[in-house]
Amino acid sequence: MKYWKGIEELESAPEFMQSAFAEFMPVKESHESKDDTSAPRRDFLKLMGFGVGAAVLASCETPVVKAIPYLNKPEEIDPLISNFYASTYFTGSDYNAVLVKSREGRPIKLEGNPESPITKGGLSARAQAAVLSLYDGGRLQHFAIKGQKAEVKQVDQEIRTKLAGTTGRIAIVSHTIISPSTKKAIAEFAARYPNTTHVMYDAQSATGLLQANGGVVPGYDFSKANVIVSLDADFLGTWISPVEYAKQYVVNRKVSTDKRTMSRHFQFETIMSLTGSNADVRVPVKPSEQGAVALALYNAVVSGGSVPTSASYGKQLAIAAAELKASGSTGLVVSGSNDPAVQSLVTAINQALGNAGTTISAASSNVRQGDDARMAALVNDMNNGSVGAVIFYNANPVFNHPMGDKVKAGIAKVPLTISLNDRLDETGSLCQYAAPDNHWLESWNDFEPKAGYLSLSQPVITPLFTTRQAQESLLHWAGNNTTYYRFLRANWRGITPTDAAWDKVVHDGVAMGTALPAAPAMTAMSAAAAASQLSGAAKPNGVELALYEKVGLSADGCGANNPFLQELPDPISKATWGNYVAVPRAMAVANKWEQGDVVKVTANGHSIELPVLIQPGQTNGTVSIALGYGRTMAGKAGDKVGENAAPLAMTANGIQYMNVVTLEKTSATSPIAQTQTHQTLMDRRPVVQENTLANYKKNPKEVTEYEKISTPDGMEAPSKVSLWQDYQYNNHHWGMAVDLNSCIGCGSCVIGCQTENNTAVVGKQQVINRREMHWMRIDRYYSSDTHKTDFESKGKVATYAAMEDPSENPQVIFQPMMCQQCNHAPCETVCPVLATTHSSEGLNQMTYNRCIGTRYCANNCPYKVRRFNWFSYYSNEKFEIVNGHMFTDLGRMVLNPDVTVRARGVMEKCSFCVQRIQLGKLEAKKQKRRPVDGEIVTACAQSCPTDAIVFGDMKDPNSRISKLLRREDGERAFHSLDSINVQPNVTYLTKIRNSESEFFGKEA
Repeated sequence: MKYWKGIEELESAPEFMQSAFAEFMPVKESHESKDDTSAPRRDFLKLMGFGVGAAVLASCETPVVKAIPYLNKPEEIDPLISNFYASTYFTGSDYNAVLVKSREGRPIKLEGNPESPITKGGLSARAQAAVLSLYDGGRLQHFAIKGQKAEVKQVDQEIRTKLAGTTGRIAIVSHTIISPSTKKAIAEFAARYPNTTHVMYDAQSATGLLQANGGVVPGYDFSKANVIVSLDADFLGTWISPVEYAKQYVVNRKVSTDKRTMSRHFQFETIMSLTGSNADVRVPVKPSEQGAVALALYNAVVSGGSVPTSASYGKQLAIAAAELKASGSTGLVVSGSNDPAVQSLVTAINQALGNAGTTISAASSNVRQGDDARMAALVNDMNNGSVGAVIFYNANPVFNHPMGDKVKAGIAKVPLTISLNDRLDETGSLCQYAAPDNHWLESWNDFEPKAGYLSLSQPVITPLFTTRQAQESLLHWAGNNTTYYRFLRANWRGITPTDAAWDKVVHDGVAMGTALPAAPAMTAMSAAAAASQLSGAAKPNGVELALYEKVGLSADGCGANNPFLQELPDPISKATWGNYVAVPRAMAVANKWEQGDVVKVTANGHSIELPVLIQPGQTNGTVSIALGYGRTMAGKAGDKVGENAAPLAMTANGIQYMNVVTLEKTSATSPIAQTQTHQTLMDRRPVVQENTLANYKKNPKEVTEYEKISTPDGMEAPSKVSLWQDYQYNNHHWGMAVDLNSCIGCGSCVIGCQTENNTAVVGKQQVINRREMHWMRIDRYYSSDTHKTDFESKGKVATYAAMEDPSENPQVIFQPMMCQQCNHAPCETVCPVLATTHSSEGLNQMTYNRCIGTRYCANNCPYKVRRFNWFSYYSNEKFEIVNGHMFTDLGRMVLNPDVTVRARGVMEKCSFCVQRIQLGKLEAKKQKRRPVDGEIVTACAQSCPTDAIVFGDMKDPNSRISKLLRREDGERAFHSLDSINVQPNVTYLTKIRNSESEFFGKEA
């Protein structure tokens, strides 16, 4: 065996360089030698993980950096101090009141606004990631005529001239608009051009819900519901207002010694949705059966009939109907169907329950106001020549509308086409003129998400490109050359008559009042007519398709170029970077499909090819595909990721319906990038625990099990033996508690952690290689019908692989998993350079510039929460397409300066946001006091919309976490893998379900 004498000899060894270059790729620099198997010392240092800085110093090429100081420093900006500004995130379907964290004039992080009476400090994963879209280099950076850069004055002049000469109808096409001032600006434009109509549509339509409720979306209050029946409504994930509903939902899901009651949640759905995975009783039904379910429930609750027991869902629906009737005004039925007949029956059931004023509030929702019939009529008018001009305002129907092909053909027939979209997307690229809108973080605007509830957005940065607010463009073309801020301020005079009142609203971000005009009334279908229509509905014959919206990427595809969202694992499938055809296992077995096999899906005259994903809980006889993927003109990160499934939807009378598809296996395969490939716990050690409400009521102290290890007499149990000395925490002892009853698995904490801690995006191939970099993950476990005892009782060897088979309709449990900050941390023992050490406050610390990347700590971590940085993701050209705008200097403006950007070759992990801890301690020290509980909050805890994560000082007896652990001690509190005695500082609370099962604690 040959040994190298030193590093100089090693770096020149051909076999070493061949191996290193094959793994890491060559560095593009000019070499004196043309031999690819050798490299100068600078390249060798890069390969060994010393990073760019070390390589520059090694070559004595110190860069020259020029810094220009402020001539007159803005009063509100202090170096190293963050400013927060209240604003609002709304992209047509997802409303969040936010606080924008800004450093030296650049937004770097979004937090939920606790002043909002709607979202109450919660934030969705999409909103968390939205700050990155500000620095998207794929945005259109100038005005354009036929795709070519043009001056603003020229574009304005030509558009005004052509609008004045337009003879046909002028149409403004947009997603749902909930801004009173924007609607007033559109009205002023229409006053200047009287032949103007405004058409709104939504990629995930709620037209059926609107028609059943007279033109409004009812306001729901899940916090007052004791019984919830959902018919395919993913209200915790994507339906109407998920952050608001999640906040309400967990109110009656938390249990304690003082509160041993829970709401009961029934879910009848086709796909395994986020909401369905949290239900107490989940029943798979086909899309074509949703009408029958609604009709049977209506007959049982309203008409006094009975549920047909012959149906596959009959037993569970009968129980749901009985409990609904018993609950009365505390019952609630919701439906995600877009069929007006189904929604009419749901409305009638709620009226019969008498829940107006309790679970259905008086404040109706203003989101999802799109009208499918009006949009379909406009598309037909565009093609028959009756439309003289069309303006697309942040709308991309060529991509995200089922009639996209007809929209594309119609644009070519309209004399004047204008795009106000933020980029030359699939629709905007076909338009003659482009006047790109500002990013919402560069804009003033107002919103009324619910009747009587207002909020504002304000610019936190000067527009990065030559763009202009869309509302201002419309005003200019109408002859009003005022700024949109002045227009907005004038519109608010009635609500905030004084400057002081206005300043307070801008500061708080929210206000009470009504400013939107009344929604146009719609004639609701009677319950009798709806029942008659559904009872005579024909049943499709064949495999049914369900199109759905993912929690991360919206159905309209507007976030496709955001790599944070592309790499966010789907809560259920744990898949990233693309969509797929989710099929039930029975269908996969019958057709001999393996996961990753590509199938051709044909429906509605369109075909797409996608890989198969075997999804437990998918209803037999159905498949499902996520919308929002398949963009072709989104940007580097979003283009050609997945396939566009919108054309597969069938429409009738403008309403979108799902339909029968044909599936044909191709010879191709395409691996799916999943961050979790094991499905169950396989009866091993208690990583996560669950039990039933009935058992909790009997004896709260027995719902949580602890692994008992038998030992010979006189010997100490292994869980009591330790190689570590116990630590004494004299000042602070930081800890975290996670209530599994509150965690719904939405992933907001994952994105919150990523934006706060500069966690890198790695791309699809690296996820497949198991190199994802998220510091925290949400493990998802399915229940299984196979157990270790089943094998042992039959005298067979326990084959754990067989126990990886989840149930056909499994129960699901989520567990947020981050560094457990162990008091007896195995990683600390094995690090040869003391890069990971234990702090005097209970934190497992990482010293990045000491780490040499041995990865011993990762091998020794029982929770597998340490990440090895394989590449310099933020500066490596290999990841330019993956990271899209993050690769550019502009994209790096989102980086948090309080957190080190890690170099290649080091380990990294959760730090309990130590930068926030230090900031809180310093602020308290300046005031000569101890930090107050709640002042220091980790990014994951702050972003959680359900308050499932509690962080604090366990040495403070009055802290929330101390009180929680005292209350739960001996009841629901447990440590993951408690038996190995690493003594984590993260405590979990056992999940309690309000359903009957004798297998809890064993199934998962």
